[in-house]
Amino acid sequence: MGVSGCGKTTLGKALADFLEHFFLEGDAFHSKENIEKMKRGTPLNDYDRIPWLVKLNKEILASEKNGVVVACSALKERYRSDLSKGIISEKILWVYLHSDLNTLKKRLEKRAHFMPASLLKSQLEILEVPGNAIHLEAALTTKEQINQLKPYLR
Repeated sequence: MGVSGCGKTTLGKALADFLEHFFLEGDAFHSKENIEKMKRGTPLNDYDRIPWLVKLNKEILASEKNGVVVACSALKERYRSDLSKGIISEKILWVYLHSDLNTLKKRLEKRAHFMPASLLKSQLEILEVPGNAIHLEAALTTKEQINQLKPYLR
C-alpha cells in the first residue's frame, strides 16, 4: 500500500511470484468513471472509492484460500478496513511503501498511467500512515524489499 509511484505493483507482482500466490492489481478494479475523473486531474473522494473497495474486497475473499497479494493504495484506515472485511486479521500482512516526494514525482512522470502526477499531492494529503504495517523504503530494490519481508512471511 502507499501513494502512486511508490512501487506497489512492482513489489506486489514479485512477492506474488516469490510466494506462488495470486496477484491482484487494485487499479484494475476502478470504474470507468473513476479512471476518467483521475485522467482529468480530479482526485477521488470517499464516495468514489466505496464501490472500488467493495469490488476489490470480493476478489480478495474469492482468492484468499490459495493466497493473494494485492497492490492497492489503501490510503486511509477506513479503506484498509473495507478491503479486509471478512478476512481474519492474522492472515493479513500490510506493507507500506514510503518514499520522498521528488522520487515519487520522477517515477510518475516516467510511466504511462491514468493517474497524473498532479494528483500525488491529494494522495499525500489524505494518507493515513498505517501503524500496523511493515514500513519499507520504496527506493530499495525489489529483492531487498522481499528480503526484508521474509521474516514476516508464512
